[in-house]
Amino acid sequence: MKMDLLLIPMSARWADMRAGALAAEDAGFDGLWTWDHLRDPDDAEGPGVPEAWTVLTALAEVTRRVMLGPLVLNVANRHPGVLANMAATLQTISGGRLLLGLGAGGSRRTPYAKEQAAIGERVEGDAVRAQRVVDAIALMRTLWAGGAGFLRPAPPPPIIVGGFGPRMAAIAGRHGDGFNTQAFHPQLGDLVRIARDAHAASGREASRFVTTVFAGLEERWLRSDSRARQMLERVGVDRLVLLVNPPFDPGEIRRLGRLRTT
Repeated sequence: MKMDLLLIPMSARWADMRAGALAAEDAGFDGLWTWDHLRDPDDAEGPGVPEAWTVLTALAEVTRRVMLGPLVLNVANRHPGVLANMAATLQTISGGRLLLGLGAGGSRRTPYAKEQAAIGERVEGDAVRAQRVVDAIALMRTLWAGGAGFLRPAPPPPIIVGGFGPRMAAIAGRHGDGFNTQAFHPQLGDLVRIARDAHAASGREASRFVTTVFAGLEERWLRSDSRARQMLERVGVDRLVLLVNPPFDPGEIRRLGRLRTT
């Protein structure tokens, strides 16, 4: 199982994110992620949030080995045609290290609805937002296939669809290359099965489907003999993404990297 870190961007500074990323790569972690949010829902007067794609592009230049990805991009924030070219560009800059997390965005019931309203975006119902993910994937794959003069990534980055229910798990399987959800989701096994079954039914290569989960950074996740880790391995999780709060202490990240080898 791959072990990644997610640098939480709320109130983070770029210099700290850069230092944390370099420490994570040096410590042997396999990937780096960040969230696609524009403000801190818990701190309206805070300093703001570094934008996910800009951060990932900068990290692609300062790192050499780790995979890079957003967990996950809200399809409402960027036109999928523009995103297709953005992803192709970042795949080139990073040397093929992009994992393209994509999702429907928060619903009206989440604190992130205010974020969307602040930038003039209407938060639609669950079915509409889910269909936007399907449509975005279809358009990106069409543009990546060439024929219209658009930049073609080589290879195309895996599209990992985030979600917390059967609808998004099935969309991930039918249209994506992976599925992301919470490590402690009460229906984790069922959701992974739905996603993998839908992927197999799509006729695409089942062995390439990637299951990722995220969890808070706790030392038990780092130990291969822990019950928590063994539970994820039984379900078939490929990548575990651990959330790290700013200011991302490089010394602590290196210590955790050493711990995961024991």
